Order: sequence, then structure tokens, then C-alpha cells
Amino acid sequence: MFQPEHALLHRGFIAASGALLIAAFGTDYCYYQTSLSQWSNFSAWLITIGLLVMLVAIILLAIDFVTGRARRLEPVSFLLVMAAGLLSFINVFIHSRDAWESVVPQGIFLSAAATILFAIAGARGWSLAMSHTAAGRP
Repeated sequence: MFQPEHALLHRGFIAASGALLIAAFGTDYCYYQTSLSQWSNFSAWLITIGLLVMLVAIILLAIDFVTGRARRLEPVSFLLVMAAGLLSFINVFIHSRDAWESVVPQGIFLSAAATILFAIAGARGWSLAMSHTAAGRP
């Protein structure tokens, strides 16, 4: 039986981070199509905020383990999200360049790669750990 007091804390923040970083791919694509520099600014903001939310999720993941809510790490989901986070971390530096060079070609490629990794992680359930109440499910 599911007990809400044992729910994993990090799941919603991982999903929110993924949504922000996936949205950055959308704004990169809009910039690529229109060359309006504000889309590039939106991408940089989305990536930065997405990484900050991911940092909160990592802290909450640590709290999940310390408080005993999490039983063990889900290795595939963890690697997918961490790879997407690393690509997004590199991408935030690329997006600090001047408008066109910040998106084409490296910025949009890194955003697309992170989007694919987050889509796979989302299909797996946005959980980086197994809970005690999940009975073997993430």
C-alpha cells in the first residue's frame, strides 16, 4: 500500500527541471527559424533555471536517502538525467555567447540531445531512486 509520507521528494523537481530544459530546445528551434535574439535569451534563462531546479532535486535526492525514503539508486534513470544535466551545463556556457553562435549549431544540438535523454527518463517515471513502498517499481 502506498504511504504518502514515504513518497520520494525529488521526483517532481526532476520532472520540472526536465520540462524547463526541454522547453529550451523549443526556444532554440524558434531562434533557429526566426533569428529573433529574444529566443536565444529565453533559452539561456530556461537552461539556467532548469539547472538550478535540478540542483534542488539532487539535494532532495540526498534527503530521500538520508531519511530512508529511498531504498537504492535507479542506475539507468540516474545516468540519463545526469547525462542530460551535464549536456545542459555545457549548453549554458555555449548560450552565453553572442546570439547566433549561442544556438547554431552547438546549442541546438546539445538542447536536442538533452531533450531526448529527458524524454527517455520521463518515460521511465522521473524517479532516480526506488522507494521503500514501491515494491520493486521506480
